[in-house]
Amino acid sequence: MNLQRTVALLRKEFTQLSRDKKLLPIILLAPVLQLGLMGYAISVDVKDIAIAVCDQDKSAESRALAEKFVTSGYFTIEYATDDYKAVQSYLDENKVTMVLVIPHRFGDRIVGRQPAKVQVLVDGSEGNTTAIAVGYFTQILAQYSANIMAEVLGPQHPMGGINTEVRAWYNPELKARNYMVPGLLVMILLAGTMNLTSMAIVREKEIGTLEQIMVTPITPAELMIGKIVPFTAIASANATVVMLVMVFGFGIPIRGSVPLLIGLSGCFLLTSLGLGLFLSTISRTQQQAMMVGQFFIIQPMMYLSGFVFPIANMPKILQGVSWAIPMRHFLFIVRSLILKGVGIESLWLQACILLLMGVAVLSGSILRFRKKLD
Repeated sequence: MNLQRTVALLRKEFTQLSRDKKLLPIILLAPVLQLGLMGYAISVDVKDIAIAVCDQDKSAESRALAEKFVTSGYFTIEYATDDYKAVQSYLDENKVTMVLVIPHRFGDRIVGRQPAKVQVLVDGSEGNTTAIAVGYFTQILAQYSANIMAEVLGPQHPMGGINTEVRAWYNPELKARNYMVPGLLVMILLAGTMNLTSMAIVREKEIGTLEQIMVTPITPAELMIGKIVPFTAIASANATVVMLVMVFGFGIPIRGSVPLLIGLSGCFLLTSLGLGLFLSTISRTQQQAMMVGQFFIIQPMMYLSGFVFPIANMPKILQGVSWAIPMRHFLFIVRSLILKGVGIESLWLQACILLLMGVAVLSGSILRFRKKLD
């Protein structure tokens, strides 16, 4: 090995790296950004679990039982009602994770030394969080069963106890893959359309064919359509394969409307295609486009959208930031349609936000791209 040539080559590489004003900040800032997001956003602890209490008894005993969950530190009561039919909307719209149903004559059965029952309805679409929450729930009930009976009857009397009935809705077996696989559909649509669009246009710049195309009679609009449509078809084909594998390979049925899922996926594609066009206007090389997309778009969206880590566990400021992440809204739509089978009446807010974001991002990127071409 020739040491002199090796040193010269190293000098050349470092000089070239220092002259790239766009790549250097990515290399320096990306680890800091990743560390900050992972340090604050990633948390496996389950806390402040939102629950609703359907108290049909309204006795001192039922109120004491509900208060026990508040003082435990694990749960927060977001809704209280005595209408059993209303609890489904809380779970469908992702307002709560669990519902405690206290039936009529609960207090009378406690005082009468008879077994008393309560019902727990659980959103099982996120299996890991639900399993932990059910564990907390069961422990509190088991401990309180003895305490409340002793307070009401005294230690000298026999106690009837409390029997708990737990039902996990949407994901009865609490399988984590039932929660993760629908999220992969979102990732494929995002990464596929964004990366392919940006890198294909940048590749044209690198080899010089983009300038050759620009001197032909092809208009900028025709050029953009020619670039966007093929990658949309590729991403749609990939998403179709994922859905087929999800249904027939993993046994996860699509409980909601497939046409509605396809239509709302189109709203999300507006965003991913717009991001791809935007990357093509700020990148000079394919490597640069890939790194910018990976570190500054895909990874922040993964951390802040609820793809892996629950948004409820993040600091309040990051929860607010997550509302500006298109992937958050599309994840909610996909998981709700596939796992819960809800309709547009429960998804209209996320659908409107996603559509507005998609139109804004794509329109802005097209204007910037046209200006670059001009």
